[in-house]
Amino acid sequence: MDAPLPRPTTVVHAPRLSERLGAEVTLVSETFQETGSFKFRAAWNLVRSAPSELFLTVSSGNFGQALARAAALAGKRAIVAMPAGSAAVKVDAVRHWGATVELLDPARESRSEGLARLARQHPEGYVASPYDDALVIAGNASLGREIAALGIPFEAVVVPVGGGGLASGIATGLADAGAHPALWGAEPLAANDAARSLRSGRVERNAGEPATLADGARTPSLGARNWEILRTALAGIVEVPEREIRAGVSCLFALANLKCEPTGALPVGALLAEPGHFRGRRVALVVSGGNVDPSLYAELLGGEPGSE
Repeated sequence: MDAPLPRPTTVVHAPRLSERLGAEVTLVSETFQETGSFKFRAAWNLVRSAPSELFLTVSSGNFGQALARAAALAGKRAIVAMPAGSAAVKVDAVRHWGATVELLDPARESRSEGLARLARQHPEGYVASPYDDALVIAGNASLGREIAALGIPFEAVVVPVGGGGLASGIATGLADAGAHPALWGAEPLAANDAARSLRSGRVERNAGEPATLADGARTPSLGARNWEILRTALAGIVEVPEREIRAGVSCLFALANLKCEPTGALPVGALLAEPGHFRGRRVALVVSGGNVDPSLYAELLGGEPGSE
């Protein structure tokens, strides 16, 4: 019998990590999801729901490979534009699942410009935003409902924030299930457009491609649909320095036996950077994915947990 799609999330209770972070931590890990990240939830819902045989997107990797896999399962096609600096493991995975990859030079062509060019070249294609799409948000909402269904009275849920697709989906799913923990975003300090947006009350943009290890958060800004949800759904956003992103990856490996990518470690980094928001509380940390280049992962694990 075929396994259900998307796969149910993996729940990890990590007492050693809880001791390190000073909170009662439960990891909600999408590292074992189809294609290794939460993005498959969005891509699967999109491909099943949209009346198109061709899907076009721009992605640093996780949404690209999720869309490639979902399209292949549905007998459809995908073309993925990827920044030339994307992790090699992610570029290879997109190609493995049968999609065509177009590499972009960020110095010459932005993500939005590259996607617009693809749309002109393939007017029959469905232009799929990795986050700013109602079908994407609805797909990600399934994770929020799964968190609520755990029956654990979480006081806070901490989720990585890039374009806002995961955070807005979890906010929607939690609300659908009648659960109302404080929802916190974890965003790289080097790509802190969402935090700046909450402070200013309008969508702020990053200038160029943000220089952060968390490649899944190298987005220009929150999506319009995501902003309309998150402006009221978020209790706050922790801006995570690169040091704490590195330490988060190391902590998850050493204290929870879990491999993750830097973006997925943002919630752990948030508790390391600003523990006062969460100390002594029952907290769900959403580990969004595990697709990390082996050489980068080896480098990140070069120090002791909590150090550079």
